[in-house]
Amino acid sequence: MGHFSGGFAYSQVTGQPGIQLDMKKFVYVGAMARDESAVALTKASGITSMERWLAAKAPVKMGTTGPGAFGTDNVLKIAKAALNLPMQIISGYKGTADMRLAAESGEIDGTTWGWDTMRSGWQKSLESGVVVVVLQTVPKAFPDLAKVPLAIDLAKSAEAKQLIEYGIHFPSKITKTLALPPATPADRALILQKALQETVKDSEFIAEAERARLGLNPVTAEDMKKTVDGIFALDPVLLAKLKAILF
Repeated sequence: MGHFSGGFAYSQVTGQPGIQLDMKKFVYVGAMARDESAVALTKASGITSMERWLAAKAPVKMGTTGPGAFGTDNVLKIAKAALNLPMQIISGYKGTADMRLAAESGEIDGTTWGWDTMRSGWQKSLESGVVVVVLQTVPKAFPDLAKVPLAIDLAKSAEAKQLIEYGIHFPSKITKTLALPPATPADRALILQKALQETVKDSEFIAEAERARLGLNPVTAEDMKKTVDGIFALDPVLLAKLKAILF
């Protein structure tokens, strides 16, 4: 069984170089969680709310890992385009730890990644107010970020809402993909698919995840396959816009 980002489906459907796989042929097992992001900036940046960001006279420096990385690069690029945010994207960081250090040193103003890991990895800075979450890129607010605005609610046009829906909400379900090789027998796949869904419902497993402050928001194999197929069925006009923004 493999564990990889289902976001490769976007790379494949937009014809990006180096993609030597066919996302439509994998047998999907599902996922334990989704890659649902929060956008955070340092208090020192002066951007502590979306009102301040939208009114910023200079581009806000946001760090990402690199093109094609859903949880950082793609989310910020879509948010910038859909919400018309003054933003300078600085890519090339090796991971969230490097981006966190860059933000704390003032090299960048902020970044984004999955809230389930951000709230634990950046816990002290978030609790002290040194870092502030100003935006959520999810369809429904996280319970502990109830007062933080949603990107989809700030989108002012139907096109902007579509970009967020299909560029962020849609692929968030497949970025933590568990999958089997093409042509895996259905009966074998079913065993693993059921085992995954039973695991994420197990009380002891849930308690352990809560202690570790790891969010569980499972995706079934059926929903994952439907999402991947949906990417390959996107309207050509919308797909062209996403390609222009992301790559």
